[in-house]
Amino acid sequence: MSAPHPSAAEHGQNGGQTLEKHDEKASHVHEEDVVDAAARGHAATDAHGHSLVHFDPEAERRLVRKIDFYVVPTVAMLYLWCFIDRANIGNARLAGLEKDLGLKGYQYNILLTSFYISYIVFEIPCNLLCKVVGPGKWLPFLTFGFGLFSMLTGFATNFSNAAAIRFLLGIFESGMLPGIAYYLSRWYRKAELGFRLALYIVMAPLAGAFGGLLASGILKLNGMGKVHTWQQLFVVEGIITMGLAIISYFTLTDRPSTARWLSDEEKALAIARVKSENVGTTEVLDKIDTKKVMRGIFNPNTILTSVIFLFDNITVQGLAFFLPTIVATIYPNATVIKKQLHTVPPYIVGAFFVVAIPFMTWKTGRSLPFFVFSAPLMMIGYIMFLASKNPQVRYGATFLITSGAFVFGPLCNAQVATNALTDTARSSAIGMNVMLGNIGGLISTWAFLPFDGPNYPIGNGLNLATSSMILILSLVLWAYLIADNRRRAKIDVDTKLAGMTEKQISDLDWKHPGHRWRY
Repeated sequence: MSAPHPSAAEHGQNGGQTLEKHDEKASHVHEEDVVDAAARGHAATDAHGHSLVHFDPEAERRLVRKIDFYVVPTVAMLYLWCFIDRANIGNARLAGLEKDLGLKGYQYNILLTSFYISYIVFEIPCNLLCKVVGPGKWLPFLTFGFGLFSMLTGFATNFSNAAAIRFLLGIFESGMLPGIAYYLSRWYRKAELGFRLALYIVMAPLAGAFGGLLASGILKLNGMGKVHTWQQLFVVEGIITMGLAIISYFTLTDRPSTARWLSDEEKALAIARVKSENVGTTEVLDKIDTKKVMRGIFNPNTILTSVIFLFDNITVQGLAFFLPTIVATIYPNATVIKKQLHTVPPYIVGAFFVVAIPFMTWKTGRSLPFFVFSAPLMMIGYIMFLASKNPQVRYGATFLITSGAFVFGPLCNAQVATNALTDTARSSAIGMNVMLGNIGGLISTWAFLPFDGPNYPIGNGLNLATSSMILILSLVLWAYLIADNRRRAKIDVDTKLAGMTEKQISDLDWKHPGHRWRY
């Protein structure tokens, strides 16, 4: 590690603690001691948010590569099957689910709604439990649960028990997206986080593509006893998910300090890196505190970003449930298998943008400009849907929509995570973001109604309106954060913090006068 920040000597205290370690015969600060102290309960910034230590860039690069290799693939695989198990009902619908269950009128939409009721209600509680239990145990537990209930969906015989199973499925799936986002925030710097979130959230569009391919393959099977056609989708995919959950229980590392694959020096570096960007914090994993929970939820950045995510999820979740249906209206004479396969290419293009745009946010250090860039892609796509009945034009529109819509998953979760300073506030902020986002998912279940087909002007018009609101709110959020940073720059930080205890300073979270919004 390189020498500490020049301001360390001048601003080396935060809440009465310092990172400086003086030798009896020398007054200089030892680099390893500084990093070790930052990892062991001392603040890693001064009161003004300046990092008290610089890190060796090469050591950081080696550490990040190791974290990428050990952490990201596991959570990405879990989220892939989470999305497959949630969205396979759209493929099952094409394969005869409605007929076999005797669904009539709006019962398919009600079936989707039953999932989202539990999915929304349990969002924040699940993420707080993730913090209490630890992601290393909690995420595999959730994965096994939604794999089990996905499998049981294949044995549903009527609307009532199918709706009950979907409700229980929603409970277990509710903790996955926010839980993984929170988990990754334990490992990565703020600028790095968005791209790493993208590496698992990209599994959502890939699940749409892979789910379509998998569905077409499973539907070709002759059946397994009394299990046939659409039932096979749920049973096979559920069993695979439960198997992955058992494996992940033994492979998912809870936090840097328990990682057997990190040396003691790497553990200290991993912890100090995260703390060095959060002014006023003295520990990475703090105890749950009601005030910090509220700071995360009622953070103005969290609220506005969550509303943006709500509007975006009307499109994202609508695509998951209804894209096969929409493709069927574009290619009405195609076989069921070909209709499934036509859903794959738009998801592949969407997956490319999910990775490419967060990668650019990592390299530029900016996120909101890409909010503003992505929303018009969705708007243009829905204008094409509304303005033309040509199948090729409409199919082309789905590519634009997936390109713009899916990127908001990593962008919104990174935006709320990087602007919440304490671990508890970050957990509740991410939970709040995903909870409001999934209210958008609930709305999406009623966006494409039977009487609106085959062109669905109401559903497409709604999505044009929501994508337009995303653009407007992104500009509002950007302007607010710039203005508030200017206001904060005029505050006398030392005077504001005078007489406050370490806990009181930590509880300030985003209200800490030394905090600056990232956008």
